[in-house]
Amino acid sequence: MAEWDLRKLHILRTLRERGTVTATAEALHMTPSAVSQQLTNLAAQLGVPLLEAHGRRVRLTDAARLVLAHAEAVFEQLERADAALAAYAQGEAGEVRVGAFPTAVPALVVPAVRALRTTHPQVTVRVREAEAAEAYDLLAAGDVDLALSLAAEAPSAADRRFTHVPLLTDPLDVALPPGHPLAGADVLKLTDLAAEPWIFGGSGPWSDITRRACEAAGFSPHQGHSASGWTAILAMVEAGMGVALVPRMAAGRQDGVVLRELTADRPVRHVVAAVRKGGGTGPPVARVLRALRDAAARPPAPGRDS
Repeated sequence: MAEWDLRKLHILRTLRERGTVTATAEALHMTPSAVSQQLTNLAAQLGVPLLEAHGRRVRLTDAARLVLAHAEAVFEQLERADAALAAYAQGEAGEVRVGAFPTAVPALVVPAVRALRTTHPQVTVRVREAEAAEAYDLLAAGDVDLALSLAAEAPSAADRRFTHVPLLTDPLDVALPPGHPLAGADVLKLTDLAAEPWIFGGSGPWSDITRRACEAAGFSPHQGHSASGWTAILAMVEAGMGVALVPRMAAGRQDGVVLRELTADRPVRHVVAAVRKGGGTGPPVARVLRALRDAAARPPAPGRDS
């Protein structure tokens, strides 16, 4: 029977996720030569080649992918074992590390933490703000136990590392300057704003969301100004420099602008929680997930005059 070394399998799995030996070494706090040596030893133990040259890099062989396909079940079971040991040793006490994208922190994580202080004061939540896509990297690396992200940023359905829990569908409202001709309109569609200068980031998820929403409505948005922070975006909207899409989850943070709910072509984004496969069975993580679901069940009111 082949000799299975979990530590070396973890290195191989990380190489699959990170793509290069150098990136793998950085993620695992090892040297590139140590990573290469460990994978060479693993190949010898298993009796199959695991890496092959691909230009100046290496890539996983079919044998390596087969090994990892079976190893995923082992990693999942170990996550379950960790959760069971935590439940045995700590009962319902414990620390849960949560990675969450910026608007999810005040809208979902903070209300969940407040509720847990009353219902389960021995559950400690440690929050790490991260962009939606980065949250999955942190979860895969073991840097957080639970990630709040957007469904659009999730890995493909073929990725077996994570379990996803839908939390809410977050509508996007439009922010207008107070004196805008459409600020008092009874009905407002994205296409009504096709000729307006739009304010959104030059790259990243919010840029993608804005572009996709406008293109789905039938036009390509003209980017009048580029900004990624809400303070800058809303200050420019208030000054009459353009319009912007605003997530409903951030509605309580808007000052000096008019928020209008869109009608027929109203865009949305889907907010999800994610845990590593088998990692959601421990009581502390389960308590935090339940608190997040409760917070998500109380969505903010639609956009209105500020």
